[in-house]
Amino acid sequence: MRIFDLSRSFPKEETYSLTDQIRRSSRSVSANIAEAWRKRLYKAAFIAKINDAEGEAAETETWIEYGVRCGYLDRETAKELYVVYEEVISILVSMRNRPDDWIITQKKQGDS
Repeated sequence: MRIFDLSRSFPKEETYSLTDQIRRSSRSVSANIAEAWRKRLYKAAFIAKINDAEGEAAETETWIEYGVRCGYLDRETAKELYVVYEEVISILVSMRNRPDDWIITQKKQGDS
């Protein structure tokens, strides 16, 4: 939501480019995490969605840098956002590297 609020001040000519891209990628992080959570029965699907979330977070970091270089975001705000996204990426990498801590294992029929 912070990125959405900050991107409101981007110039009108960026509506269908930088503004749209940074909003889409930032929203996609949480959407992919939600999908991963619902796919915990399937290890490969869980990992794939976590990978997607990580990719979207990295993309968002790139758009943040564009925002700074274009003069739409100040460096201090961008640094704060970047720190948050690096933490999110770190958590996602940890989840991807240890999926068995997150997936749901089904009991076979007859197991108690």
